[in-house]
Amino acid sequence: MSTTTAYRTCPLCEATCGLELTVEDGRVTKVRGDKDDVFSQGFLCPKGVSIAELHEDPDRLRTPLVRRDGELVEATWDEAFAEVDRLLSPILAEHGRDAAAIYLGNPNSHSLAGTIYAPLLAKSLGTKHIFSASTLDQMPKHVSSGQLFGTPLSIPIPDLDRTDHLLMLGANPLASNGSLMTAPNARGRIRAIRARGGKVVVVDPRRSRTAEEADEHVAVRPGGDALLLLAMVHVLFAEDLVAPGRLEQWTAGIDEVRRAAEPFSPERVAAHCGVPAADIARLARELAAAPTAAVYGRIGTCTVPFGTVTSWLVDVLNVLTGNLDRPGGALFTTPATGAPHTRGEPGRGRGMIVGRWQSRVRGANEAMGELPTSVMTEEMETPGEGQIRALITVAGNPARSAPDSDRLEAAFANLDALICVDIYRNETSRHAHVVLPPPSVLQKGHYDLVFTQLAVHNVANWSPAVLPKDEGALDEWQILLRLVGIVTGQGSDADVAAIDQFVAHEAARREARSPASRLHGRDPAEVLAELTDADGEPRTGPARMVDLLLRAGPYGAGEDGLTLAALEAAPHGVDLGPLESRLPDALRTPSGRIELAPELLLADLPRLEATLDEPVDAEALVLVGRRHLRSNNSWMHNLPLLAKGPARCTLQLHPDDAQRLGITDGALARVTSKAGEVEATAEVTDTIRPGVVSLPHGWGHDAAGAQLGVAAQRPGTNSNVLTDDSQTDAISGTAVLNGIPVTVRAADRVAVAAD
Repeated sequence: MSTTTAYRTCPLCEATCGLELTVEDGRVTKVRGDKDDVFSQGFLCPKGVSIAELHEDPDRLRTPLVRRDGELVEATWDEAFAEVDRLLSPILAEHGRDAAAIYLGNPNSHSLAGTIYAPLLAKSLGTKHIFSASTLDQMPKHVSSGQLFGTPLSIPIPDLDRTDHLLMLGANPLASNGSLMTAPNARGRIRAIRARGGKVVVVDPRRSRTAEEADEHVAVRPGGDALLLLAMVHVLFAEDLVAPGRLEQWTAGIDEVRRAAEPFSPERVAAHCGVPAADIARLARELAAAPTAAVYGRIGTCTVPFGTVTSWLVDVLNVLTGNLDRPGGALFTTPATGAPHTRGEPGRGRGMIVGRWQSRVRGANEAMGELPTSVMTEEMETPGEGQIRALITVAGNPARSAPDSDRLEAAFANLDALICVDIYRNETSRHAHVVLPPPSVLQKGHYDLVFTQLAVHNVANWSPAVLPKDEGALDEWQILLRLVGIVTGQGSDADVAAIDQFVAHEAARREARSPASRLHGRDPAEVLAELTDADGEPRTGPARMVDLLLRAGPYGAGEDGLTLAALEAAPHGVDLGPLESRLPDALRTPSGRIELAPELLLADLPRLEATLDEPVDAEALVLVGRRHLRSNNSWMHNLPLLAKGPARCTLQLHPDDAQRLGITDGALARVTSKAGEVEATAEVTDTIRPGVVSLPHGWGHDAAGAQLGVAAQRPGTNSNVLTDDSQTDAISGTAVLNGIPVTVRAADRVAVAAD
């Protein structure tokens, strides 16, 4: 028996934990946490343990599928790409580029090839109809960061390991393992704050796992975070607690923020945000008094009607208390492969513009080159020039992740071409004309380009493929570049190697022209010639791009500069040090200052103030989502290790509401919204605020034509039947997935007890 040990970074959530894998005769037989990993230090969650099950899942696609006579059947790669060309090219030629659309799902951020080449495919498609999971999740944070600091990835990260006071809103890192805050062992890091005498406050309608670990849980009304934070800003000014310190010299708009906060006193907002005025004032005072502090908001603050305003106010508080850009506060990362705030002229840039174009039907604004996913259905349904007739999805399942999903699936049926790059025949790809499956995560090299930009500590880690590709299989990057060849008119048999070489040369040329790059002034051809592996062979694909970015990045070039070879020689990663103060160099605003009062944000405050005139109905119910440690959106439900245990797709409601509605624990409840109706098993629990009910996101695996054998045994309820695609955050276009008005009543039949 041949036994080896392999090390790699887990790509199944944002924590980026190091794994130690035992490989026996070509099979992974044991998964442990890598105790020597420089970042995770042995921490491991159930998702990481399941990585071998994901590779061996019999439902995982190994061969392309093509629709013949109404059925998806196996095909060769050449047949599959020929069918893509046959379907897609005439649409582009006859109806123009905007007749096609692309949707990029959440797993792209966890895939090296997806991170690099899926955006290239979107750009090559040449359409305005670019959609992604970002407008179902995090776009408000990108827009607010872009307005304040100049780029959408200039997101301040809480310095968990050194802070004295952590205020978290709408976040549950003990379940999510961190989000827009890459932090292995979030529980240990949060416990350490308390152990060193600090304080942790969690603001959430639910007493989540994270709230259970906190010093204080504030049960805010869903969507009330913006009012709560603005009232805290009000208190800081009213009580002369504003102390930006060294930030003041680089900050514009403090007086404008003061004037904007004046109407939002704690007394005025208390009833609407569900937090007593005295508690709001105390939270502000404690934040201001802490030696160091960080305010952090996540998905619960983004997927609400004022998501961008709330995201902005998180960093307004960090600035006004002097906690931005200092150890123990919220800092900008210095990732090894660079970031928008490490490139270009230090301290100045073009800033972020929103609304460079609008959607055809609703007139929704573009942000970060995307239109809101909430408009995708109407753009398929509405006839006329620019109607979406073809859709490419890459690692996405919008049939379960997007709002008003029943309506969206009906629109899929009218598409002339649906091309899915996916490892599963899921609720979306079951409608496809062609399905192109990438290799498993164990058959691909990996570097976390995205999450190293959002980490609580600067690290770099390269993971080589653990197992070889199946015979005849294509790498994910080869699939994506072959699609690039088709949409650029090179046909289904385009020269992928030539496209890859062109992409790499253009990237090297950009680095050579950039004064901020460590490769500035170099000959691009010479740079590419240096990108070789241990055998002296030229690197290709994502490995070449990572090597290029490392050499061009903040730690690259020079005799001891960081290269891919250096990471290959360090299987447990390279520690690049704690986050450091980076202002003013990290700013990329046209003014070279923190724009604390952007007009785009201030203009939405009258709409927020108008909500204070609305009556508070004590018996009204609103729906929120929730996360679980054993789940990640819709794509982790087919693995036995993660699917076992108590049923998790339940409707949580408070005992007072259950009694009022006549619903008992374990009974079937019917939930109705403006968009639709579902049934779910009730879970009566005092961990949720009265007036709030909760269903987890990403379930509903009972669709005909999908092949998810494990998930189908316990399909759960698709909560996005209840979401309304007309309800969005006004600034970013992000779908409102939390705080949805619903009615709940006992269903006519009794729920069957879960196994």
